[in-house]
Amino acid sequence: MALRNCRDVVHSVAVASRSAEHRDGGSSRESRNSTPHLDAVSLGIIEQLQEDGRRPYAAIGKAVGLSEAAVRQRVQKLLDQGVMQIVAVTDPLTVGFRRQAMVGLHVEGDVESVAEALTEMAEVEYVVMTAGSFDILAEIVCEDDDHLLDVINKRIRALPGVRSTESFVYLKLKKQTYMWGTR
Repeated sequence: MALRNCRDVVHSVAVASRSAEHRDGGSSRESRNSTPHLDAVSLGIIEQLQEDGRRPYAAIGKAVGLSEAAVRQRVQKLLDQGVMQIVAVTDPLTVGFRRQAMVGLHVEGDVESVAEALTEMAEVEYVVMTAGSFDILAEIVCEDDDHLLDVINKRIRALPGVRSTESFVYLKLKKQTYMWGTR
């Protein structure tokens, strides 16, 4: 599938944890619980890559005061620790996924087990456990309305512990950014 209207972006582990868990066989949970220490230079590298995920290591090195080789090593360490990912982010509507929705779930019992089951579904791109009206919010990306209906009705609602769902179908994507910087 060709990627159109994409840009490279750096995700923090909070957003990219599901992908890291699948890649590492679940080991990213340990790295999230034992947050790696990030010094000012590492934070600067992350900020540079959040501005432009394709920025050359030499340019990043000039900005943070390191050699190109040292930046390359730091970036690899940040990737290995699950602190960030460098990925192409697309507008799903432009690459054949015509239906997106945020689904709020009310759960009885163990919220963690429902959230974990959602992370195993390919159509579920984002899962957060929340305080408020819903126990979980899950972002779903599907090819069309029939696909979305199948995911919600036959798969999500069938999960043990799911009491009810409410769907918020996206009409138009107005803003999608990961430029929150570092702290």
